[in-house]
Amino acid sequence: MRTQVVTEGVRGDTLAGVRVYFRPRVLTMLLLGFSSGLPFLLTGNTLGYWLRDEGTSLTAIGFLSWVGIAYSLKPFYAPVMDRSDAPLFGRLGRRRGWILAAQLLVCLGLIAMSVIGPKGGLTLLGASALLVAFASSAQDIVVDAWRIEAASNTDELGLLSSAYQFGYRAAWLLTDSLILIPAAHLGWPIAYGMTAALMMVGIFATWRATEPRRAEVAVSTNAGASLWTARGFLDAVVGPFMAFFRTFGWVALLMLLMISLYRLPDFMRGPITNPFYHDVGLSKDIVGGVRASVGLVSTLLGIAAGGWSSARFGYLKTLIAGAILQALGIASYAIMAFYGPNIVTFSSIMAVDDFALAFAGVALVTYMSSLTSIGYTATQYALLSSTYAWLGKILKGTSGALVEYLSHHGQTLMGAYGVFFIGAGVIGVPGVILCIVLARLGKRAEIRRPAQ
Repeated sequence: MRTQVVTEGVRGDTLAGVRVYFRPRVLTMLLLGFSSGLPFLLTGNTLGYWLRDEGTSLTAIGFLSWVGIAYSLKPFYAPVMDRSDAPLFGRLGRRRGWILAAQLLVCLGLIAMSVIGPKGGLTLLGASALLVAFASSAQDIVVDAWRIEAASNTDELGLLSSAYQFGYRAAWLLTDSLILIPAAHLGWPIAYGMTAALMMVGIFATWRATEPRRAEVAVSTNAGASLWTARGFLDAVVGPFMAFFRTFGWVALLMLLMISLYRLPDFMRGPITNPFYHDVGLSKDIVGGVRASVGLVSTLLGIAAGGWSSARFGYLKTLIAGAILQALGIASYAIMAFYGPNIVTFSSIMAVDDFALAFAGVALVTYMSSLTSIGYTATQYALLSSTYAWLGKILKGTSGALVEYLSHHGQTLMGAYGVFFIGAGVIGVPGVILCIVLARLGKRAEIRRPAQ
């Protein structure tokens, strides 16, 4: 009898744990995460694959990846989204209105990219990609704010962050892997047009979502001074930064430095990965198939492991493990460059790489989310998320030129790729060291703010 009761209790706990993922708010977060992740690679790595198919040089591909710098400029326009309503869509609420406006611009930009293509000129294509990147970064700002403000407590914040990561990674799977199948058989323009249509998923989620109550509180709190007055402008722009440094003191500098270096290896190799697949002789069908199978399973396992590790061991210890795995996963691509591709090697490298990126991503997103203050949510998270991206976004534009330089100075093209991937992995060492330093600072690096 006792065994039966215990079994039923465990079964009930399991069902309850599964049911939380079907809450309306969590499902909305899942779809909004998908909408946020959809445009990201379409202006970066996947666009590089399309350009390489059309014979574009690695140097030009690397330079064109600089459109992603738009994601690093979020703190400059996030205050507007924190303090004002979106044109035309303000009746939906401050968060939902800006999300919908950004989603529509992303959709229009993707349609423009599909129509223009590389044959229409890299300048026009780059301008369309820049529109997508800016609109996508604006969407990220407000979706992140919605996620943080919609959470009623820290446990739900972790749940919403996991749902966001699942949706985001599902979109990455689509735009990094599955898109290669229609691109191979129907052409890149049709493939990009299909992704524009898929933005309707996010638009539907925005329409069905509810405005977070804490967003309404933040609006009323900041209503005293208009954004367009000197006092309101200073509070909107300077206030979030002052509040952040007032909360964390000098440790905030170490936090920002660690965040800025943490994903640098992934950013550096980003523009080169898909051209490498092309040059090493892997077909789109093989790349898409492995990513959609091994990559998907590894990503899901990495998300689950990252969430569990963050809860069990804390964010910083999880970040240390993720940084080490990330560096090893990226450096392992050198094996394929030096010894040639085969399905087993490619699948193994993909498994390690995707697991590590997902693992580290969950910890980093949850860690950064925990550092924000209500009233400045959009601006502070934009500061943190752009901090982790700005250095990588700038440096990654040189990756193609570095590979071509190495290939003309004592290395074959594959040898140059191999040296580059090893170097990209080594770049992660400073980030690991800073994580260890913050972990050793203990409670001073994980200051708990008063409950809000």
